[in-house]
Amino acid sequence: MGTVHPERSEDERSRLVGKAQRALVAMRLGDDAEAIDELAPATPDQRQTETRQLMLLLFAECSAMVGTLGDGGSAPVKVQVFDAEGEEVSIDQADPPVRTAVRTLLAEVHGNTEAAEEQVEIALASAEPDEMDSLVLQALRWTVRLSAECVERGLPVTDWIAEAMAD
Repeated sequence: MGTVHPERSEDERSRLVGKAQRALVAMRLGDDAEAIDELAPATPDQRQTETRQLMLLLFAECSAMVGTLGDGGSAPVKVQVFDAEGEEVSIDQADPPVRTAVRTLLAEVHGNTEAAEEQVEIALASAEPDEMDSLVLQALRWTVRLSAECVERGLPVTDWIAEAMAD
């Protein structure tokens, strides 16, 4: 299960999970703008901290689902990167937010939460707002797709994601 740092209270964790759930519902319904709006912080000064926590939560959950789908490493899951025209490209040719997303996910999948946190920190420090939105949308899209694949295969999905994805 994805983690929000231990210094977060249970109320804070519940609030972040609720925001992520609402954003996933918006993504499931095809409304990217609403998904981004759902993740907006209560105040502008909370943007960086809250975005960081939400990103780490989503990427940790994606990592857990990749591990589940990959049967603990015995059936590797392939991460593909596509350009704006839908052509597969190498990670180095991808847009910066997509590169960051892939690197963050791969760090989490390989159990290197510290490297995942560093990737998110770099993005927060240097990305333009639209690039951060792209990164957030990528994490949400992967969460939607990975959870759908898990459900289709009868594999477990964290309760709060399953609730958001239920019809």
